[in-house]
Amino acid sequence: MEHDVTREVFLNFSPAQKISFYVAAFLATAIFLWGAWLKIRKYRRGRPDARFGHLLRRVFKGVALSFSNVTVGKRRPGIGVTHALIMWGFTALFIGTAILTVEEDILGIFAPQWQFFHGSFYLWYSVILDVMGAAFLVGLAIMAVRRAFVRPFALNYARVDVEEPPRARKGFVRGDWIFLGLLFVVGVTGYLVEAFRIAGTGFPEFEVWSPVGWWLAGVFDGAGWGGERALSAHMATWWIHGVLALAFVAYIPYSKAIHIVADLVNLAFKDPDAGRRLPAPSQNGSDHLGVRDLTDFTWKQLLDFDACTKCGRCHEVCPARAGGAPLSPRDLILDLRQHADASLAFLAPGHENRPDIRYGDPSRPVAGGVIHSETLWACTTCLACVDICPVGIEHVPTIVGMRRHLVEEGDLDPNLQTALMALGKQGNSFGKSARQRARWTKELDFKVKDARKEPVEYLWFVGDFASFDEGVKETTRRVARVFHAAGLDFGILYEGERNAGNDVRRVGEEGLFEMLAEHNIEQLEGAQFKKIVTTDPHSLNTLRNEYPEFGARYEVVHYTELLVDLIESGALQVKNPVVRRVTYHDPCYLARYNGVTEAPRRLLELLGASLVEMPRHGMNSFCCGAGGGRVWMDDSDMKERPSENRIREAVALEGVTDFVVACPKDMSMFSAAVKATGNEAVLAVRDVIELLVEATGLEESEEEAATVVATDDDPVAGEPV
Repeated sequence: MEHDVTREVFLNFSPAQKISFYVAAFLATAIFLWGAWLKIRKYRRGRPDARFGHLLRRVFKGVALSFSNVTVGKRRPGIGVTHALIMWGFTALFIGTAILTVEEDILGIFAPQWQFFHGSFYLWYSVILDVMGAAFLVGLAIMAVRRAFVRPFALNYARVDVEEPPRARKGFVRGDWIFLGLLFVVGVTGYLVEAFRIAGTGFPEFEVWSPVGWWLAGVFDGAGWGGERALSAHMATWWIHGVLALAFVAYIPYSKAIHIVADLVNLAFKDPDAGRRLPAPSQNGSDHLGVRDLTDFTWKQLLDFDACTKCGRCHEVCPARAGGAPLSPRDLILDLRQHADASLAFLAPGHENRPDIRYGDPSRPVAGGVIHSETLWACTTCLACVDICPVGIEHVPTIVGMRRHLVEEGDLDPNLQTALMALGKQGNSFGKSARQRARWTKELDFKVKDARKEPVEYLWFVGDFASFDEGVKETTRRVARVFHAAGLDFGILYEGERNAGNDVRRVGEEGLFEMLAEHNIEQLEGAQFKKIVTTDPHSLNTLRNEYPEFGARYEVVHYTELLVDLIESGALQVKNPVVRRVTYHDPCYLARYNGVTEAPRRLLELLGASLVEMPRHGMNSFCCGAGGGRVWMDDSDMKERPSENRIREAVALEGVTDFVVACPKDMSMFSAAVKATGNEAVLAVRDVIELLVEATGLEESEEEAATVVATDDDPVAGEPV
């Protein structure tokens, strides 16, 4: 009796019909495999990328991230849940189809005695697939409504870098709807097949375990579509469903559907340090540096391009795009994908109509050709795109790779070129003599130790802006006074320090970065210290994450982390709490790059300030616009500088009087932005050290605040000449 509780896969099929189906299945599989091979061949054309260590762990990571939907649901839980309905529904239906294949085409031929598609197994199979299929269709319907009626900004495909014909990207929109529509129709026809089978076979009692199909069968039977009529409709819908399902299989490698496979692999091989630790360039036997040709990309970067689903999250968060610069991380990846497909695989229907680029033209370089140099130089390397991408795309290393070629070709902003020359000659972007690096200490009433000459507990790596920028140097002196008042044993490298090289490397000047790093490491090796403290998140990032590749490993902390320890240990006493409403800006290189978000907030809490968060904060902070060498470039053509955008966001907060920063570049950028936006009267830009000095009562004496006039050739007191 248990064997009667089942269904026949090829109900009322003639032998010829069964053969026809298997021929169609063979053709669909062959088309799929050919497309998959062309994709794999494309990836094999990329440079090697040693990511195969701990392979099993990577596979588990990719599967866990994909099936948990945590990356899709990041900051968008509703989309995460909806995508989970689609993904888990699709997975269940795929597994259900695979079970039928095993039952019918393997066991049915080679081991009939082992067939299992009956009885309790069939009942549970029926109810699970019916429920999961309904979830699948609900998810697809929500996504369709969102795309058709809500129309979020992220799904607006209008370019930001070039003027284009209105219909240039209609292929993208059409491809999205084909993908969504094909899945929906396959799901709906599957239920129709089930309903007509139940109605045509007289409503077997056990089929109540197929709740959706049972209900639909009752509707059709009530409408006069029962018995033989239902069986005829079953045959027709079976073929429609079967052909569409096979068409989807064949369509996968040639469409957006490739992300079903590519995303899992891409997440498995994503570098958790992508962007924060850039790889050294590999010439790979070529006559050029950086990425000039498609084959200069690694296989992982070529896979990145296929993984993109055009979700637009990177497009939304990009500060360059928000400021009107010609950069959209999404469009950059899509341009590279289309060029790579046209050159190394195939350019499938639905691509962008872009005659000015001529995808696949072998005479057109990638950097400065397919991707305009203005687009590449607009990037602030803030890592927001990498952080938000749900499929593991590593935009920043790709952009820096192309910048390296632009630097080699001399295709760069004149201001940037001047800064790089100064960095090469003097070790700082201000073009000042190294002897002036510690001149800010002359206005202190105590001598800062020279860590090259005497041991210290903390070596303070000060950085260029904190040492040379006139608007920031007083903040640097406040930090020194606080350290001194707390009894901290600290010192600096004086003229031995040079720019750490973080932004130099992200500009693409790898040779200069290595020169700066080697010099600083030599100086650090000659000093005696336990930890490095820095007020500069840019320096912190490269000292912590990139110097180790040169064999130099240090414990590096941000000054906000150290200040929290000093207050909590009692070395600093809060006497006058700061009873004001303040907001805090998370520096990209502190929060997103290095995960330091709690220490600054804990510090503000200890100081008594009332923190009001901006909508974009923590790991979701909005860039000031200085990173990636942008601080050295002309930004006069931007519609709105990112720093000005950020100030407007802060001004909109009710009752906030202080815009608190914890980065010298932020101090410079936002001080200018608050003036440019006319908000000086309502919002004061302050380094967190100012609030600490106020709260602890460490007021400067007249002697400490007195201005010391010095010529450029005056050495710092106690400094070797």
